[in-house]
Amino acid sequence: GREINVLNLFGYTGAATCAAAKAGASVTHIDAAEGMVKWCKENAALSGLKDAPIRFITDDCLKFVRRELKRGKKYDAIIMDPPTYGRGATGEMWKLEEHLWPLLTECRELLTDKPLFFLINAYTARLSPTVVVNLLTELMSGRGGIITGGEVGLPVKADGKILPCGIYGRWEN
Repeated sequence: GREINVLNLFGYTGAATCAAAKAGASVTHIDAAEGMVKWCKENAALSGLKDAPIRFITDDCLKFVRRELKRGKKYDAIIMDPPTYGRGATGEMWKLEEHLWPLLTECRELLTDKPLFFLINAYTARLSPTVVVNLLTELMSGRGGIITGGEVGLPVKADGKILPCGIYGRWEN
């Protein structure tokens, strides 16, 4: 099969980066916090991925995406876990409600002609699964594929109760 390139934005400690690398993908892991990128490197090494094709980059996600567009870089899949608020590597302000759509539209241009998926996670009460599904529906219009969304939760007890802790939306081809 072909080489699969995955972009993980707001990658934090790298669980998604490690999962994608373990599945055989080349991964570009971006986070504005140097400490998080270092932690991801440690997690990759502890996961037996020390020599896996992972690029670890400390940068503002939107600035990085714009540079990748200028370089003509393409990705088969994009994963993002944007915060409600944050600061970029050199102090850029991030506000989810203000910056998510511009970031999504720029990311769409990074996708290959045959992308595999686009996954958005968020741990905020400011976005509902319906909003994320609507964003992906608009974003990926004309590309076919299947869009799903829902809540992310943790089982609290054996009685089946779920502690809601976030939302997700996924487009897959």
